[in-house]
Amino acid sequence: MVAIIDYDAGNIRSVEKALIALGADPVVTRDRQQIRNADHVILPGVGAFGDCMQHLQDYGLTEVIRETIRDGKPFLGICVGMQLLFEGSEESPDAPGLGILKGKFYRFRSETEKIPHMGWNSIRIRPDARILTGIGSDPYVYFVHSYYLKAEDPSIVTARCDYIHPFDASVECGNCFGTQFHPEKSSQIGLTVLNNFLEVR
Repeated sequence: MVAIIDYDAGNIRSVEKALIALGADPVVTRDRQQIRNADHVILPGVGAFGDCMQHLQDYGLTEVIRETIRDGKPFLGICVGMQLLFEGSEESPDAPGLGILKGKFYRFRSETEKIPHMGWNSIRIRPDARILTGIGSDPYVYFVHSYYLKAEDPSIVTARCDYIHPFDASVECGNCFGTQFHPEKSSQIGLTVLNNFLEVR
């Protein structure tokens, strides 16, 4: 069973539909015991960093996320769900993230390029990235974001992307994975990423 954490952040149903298309058995839930009992856990998200973090706190979900990752269960954060795993974001300076991974998010700044970074863009993949296998060396995936990651530890970065400047687009640390892009909106490539995640044990 795959638990999709429901904390009133957008895009949850798109993730659910993608998993069903892969033959998985997703449950959209904020029940802590269901999350503990799941084989895999996904934290999706669209919205403002501070609001999303507040929702996790209001529903009492921060500790079960830490517990799930600490216990070695495969965990995937998508978009804002990935951002929340880190220490914080310029978007909400007074709202600390979960701090499970070290690094922060910074706003794109440009006088010529559109912000948010929205649409298809290619990523450069590290060869040993477990959930990014089988999608080619420079695949196109779908992004919607105005803030980009600077990971403190470069060794956790599994893919990078260029928009205005290079930024960290995907991370992996043990059983904990994150994608700034939306696999559930990235066609067959995204389905492959999600299927790779489901195969992590």
